[in-house]
Amino acid sequence: MTPEDRPRLFDLVSLLLTYPDSRLSGAAGELRAAVGELTDPAVREPLTAFLGWFLATDPIDVEAHYVRTFDLRRRCGLYLTYYLHGDTRKRGIALLTLKQRYRAHGLRLADGELPDLLPVVLEFAAVAGPGDGEAPLRQHRRGLELLRSALRENGSPYAHLLDAVVAALPPLSTADREAVRALAEDGPPVESVGLAPFGSCPTLESAP
Repeated sequence: MTPEDRPRLFDLVSLLLTYPDSRLSGAAGELRAAVGELTDPAVREPLTAFLGWFLATDPIDVEAHYVRTFDLRRRCGLYLTYYLHGDTRKRGIALLTLKQRYRAHGLRLADGELPDLLPVVLEFAAVAGPGDGEAPLRQHRRGLELLRSALRENGSPYAHLLDAVVAALPPLSTADREAVRALAEDGPPVESVGLAPFGSCPTLESAP
């Protein structure tokens, strides 16, 4: 993948994973143009497939599918640290680490929302670049794989977006595959610390 493709990909998928309101559904031309700029077929083709569904489906049905998929199914949640840590103290540490990473690059979360929401993690990757910017994606590669598998099992077109993201990341190791299999069977830890597993989508903005 070219250096130019990487930020385009992460920025575009970040946008497409947000709630599909009228502004997003009305940007057909811009979305097609953004996908057309991608030169790597491994990411362009799944994004083209997703847009084919997204733009041909009634916006009300897209909105209903989004809520049914990401808000009502815990296995398809967009909060990456949950897959590895569940609602435990370790998750709280992971969230704090993400916040500190964002601030180190002059970025902060709008509205004080959780920093592990996938659209936010992708936006950070697009802005901060392959090193520190993509590190959270690599660190949560197992969670991404669990989410991708759950979307596929549910027949969701949003699986195409995860296909594109993981195509830009290192492949799973044998140890990763075993860990993903165990997490899929047993689920994440369940020690509760009062963290809400779901919430609205934050965006990143420049810190003052």
